[in-house]
Amino acid sequence: MKRITILILGLIATTVLNQVYANKINVVATSTMVTDMVKAVGGTRVSVVGLMGPGVDPHLYKPASGDVVKLQRAKVIFYSGLMLEGRMADLFFRMSRSGKKVYAVTESIPEKDRLEPPEFEGHWDPHIWGNPALWSKCVATVVEGLSEADPDGKNYYTSQGVKVEIAYKDVHNWGLKRIAELPKSQRILVTSHDAFNYFGKAFGFQVVAVQGLSTVTEAGLADITKMVDFIQEKNLKAIFVESSVNPAAIQRISKDANVKIGGELFSDACGKPGDIHESRGEKYDVGTFVGMVKHNINTIVNALK
Repeated sequence: MKRITILILGLIATTVLNQVYANKINVVATSTMVTDMVKAVGGTRVSVVGLMGPGVDPHLYKPASGDVVKLQRAKVIFYSGLMLEGRMADLFFRMSRSGKKVYAVTESIPEKDRLEPPEFEGHWDPHIWGNPALWSKCVATVVEGLSEADPDGKNYYTSQGVKVEIAYKDVHNWGLKRIAELPKSQRILVTSHDAFNYFGKAFGFQVVAVQGLSTVTEAGLADITKMVDFIQEKNLKAIFVESSVNPAAIQRISKDANVKIGGELFSDACGKPGDIHESRGEKYDVGTFVGMVKHNINTIVNALK
């Protein structure tokens, strides 16, 4: 009798769980930063599929046929925008025209807050997340998109959105305090490509990249030679590779300039979810946006101090 009761309770629990899962909104997101944001805002009311995993370069990402199916089945789609996912732009445009709910989270960012460096040749810099306080403004688009798709959950999404915004602003303030330990004269950040302009502006770094906005083309010999001269002139202590960019150019520069590689930074993608790092007694998951920011800042400060 006891065994039958346990079996019945198990079936009831399974049925309830299946019903809860069935009631969740099916959402697809692109980059890991967007996926993490949507999961945080959507909480228990959404089922989120991220197209791009850790170490994936959004600039180069080309959707497979399976991705198109996922996008077609989604009730809502979120992507970063500002041409970060350049090879998917036409696909998003067509889906939006067909009536699909498609949102670029960076639509929340006023033009006055966007960067347009001369080397970007008339394009906005899409790497907004380098400035966590600015990235927090993108939460509003996620709240709006989920609320339109699921009106009953509007209050829930609004409440979750406030929590996420606070978390992003908190890590920004944490970063300012951590970076204050580094003398201003040593705040020069050399990386593979132009992904840290917003970071540099937010935290007071001069950012110098071997490559430009996109990683489609590789650094040439002239770029490498110029960077070696710059590093030796500034007597830099370290330069950095990126998790989503081929490290060959930085490794060559490190050897030619006789400067150490200070570590790996997460630029266009977060780390692996569940990968817990620890620094100065604090643990954080580099598979989340907040953990990604803490990892990057700790890595930079530790290497340049």
